[in-house]
Amino acid sequence: MKWFKRAVLVISLIFAGLAMVPVLVSLDSYRPQIEAMVSDKLKEPVMLRQLNLRVLPLPHVLIEGIQVGKAGDLTVGKVAVTPDLLSLLTSTKVIRSIDIDGLLITQRALDKIPQWTKADPKAPPAAFKVVVREIRLNDASLQLQQKKLGPFDAEVGIGEDGLPQRALLSARDGKFKAALQPADQNRLRLTVDARDWSLPLGPPMKFDELKVSGFATPTSLDLRQIESKLYQGKIGGVMEVNWQKGLRLKGQLAVDAVELRELVPLFSPAAKISGRLSAKPLFSGESAKPEQIGAAMRLETPFDIRDGVLQGIDLQRAATRLITRETGGETRFDTLSGQFAMDRGTQRITNLKVTSGSLGAEGNVTIAPNKALSGRINAQVGSALVVPLNLSGTVDSPMALPSGASIAGAALGSVVMPGVGTTVGAKVGNWAGGLFGGEKDTRK
Repeated sequence: MKWFKRAVLVISLIFAGLAMVPVLVSLDSYRPQIEAMVSDKLKEPVMLRQLNLRVLPLPHVLIEGIQVGKAGDLTVGKVAVTPDLLSLLTSTKVIRSIDIDGLLITQRALDKIPQWTKADPKAPPAAFKVVVREIRLNDASLQLQQKKLGPFDAEVGIGEDGLPQRALLSARDGKFKAALQPADQNRLRLTVDARDWSLPLGPPMKFDELKVSGFATPTSLDLRQIESKLYQGKIGGVMEVNWQKGLRLKGQLAVDAVELRELVPLFSPAAKISGRLSAKPLFSGESAKPEQIGAAMRLETPFDIRDGVLQGIDLQRAATRLITRETGGETRFDTLSGQFAMDRGTQRITNLKVTSGSLGAEGNVTIAPNKALSGRINAQVGSALVVPLNLSGTVDSPMALPSGASIAGAALGSVVMPGVGTTVGAKVGNWAGGLFGGEKDTRK
């Protein structure tokens, strides 16, 4: 959280300087000097449209029309800085509050924040200390590369150490609320409450209800209780995340009767399967770089899908045509179950069992990190005919297609562990989409 403390300090020093300007002097005349000072600090062009000193309801400095960066990487409608006037006469300047309206931060600005808040070892010691008590955001948004988060409101209370002591975040549409409150000396208590809300990043999974509670520190999250209702079922569990050195996470979830018809296409548009999924995934991962966590994940879970339809293949017809590649049709099944495991990119489905009218199938499937397929499926049609099938080829060009019954089990990889990252879901989803008759992913 060093960047947070430094960012607050930079902003506070600038606004504290403004607050100490005599009341009878036009603040707008100082605008060029302030723009130059901030530009020198951030190494970016900075524009301020107007500066004013207001006395009601409390004396405060009002800065309007802020723009940072040539392309407006960061823009603010207006900022109101309210100082503790008596503190301006002491060595510690206290800012009661900083109110920021209409903040828009782009992906470019987010990428530059570490550089903007980097301490200058050659800078002389500050002549005075600045303490900010509270920061309030109104109508704030984050504009990422292809997604806009917000608008939202937030309040952050800051302690003497410069770290957040409490925080409230709420979406302006009322669908999402999160709060941090003091718990003990080193931790904050985290609560999240969302209704009719979709994930803002990654596949847009929609939650009818989501409740999360746990504890937060500057380097970790300990989510003791996760409860959600979605897609006619429930998902609950626990999760721990630590980013002190790289990124580490582990957890356990319980998936209860979640309908796959609308959920699976979020991860793989070409995959079409319905049925109620139940699973109990255990997962963990550790990576020096957060963006590589998907390739480092380990996951294992039993799974069971009831009363479903697998579209894109008729398994009973395919089992009687061992050489040709069958596509089209559908397979209705009563149960599809097995054990799914993933370890650093290698995926395994063991004890796979499918019951579908007069058709039954069982076997094991392995998908290597290079997408090579291997395994054996025994398909039984009627009461006597058993067809052993060896899997080979790759996920883009599989042989022995009757093993398509295993596809639904593999689709587990993208839905039994929501929120951990889109990388794992995309890998499994592309594989599932190709086998279900969708277009192959030819990207390298």
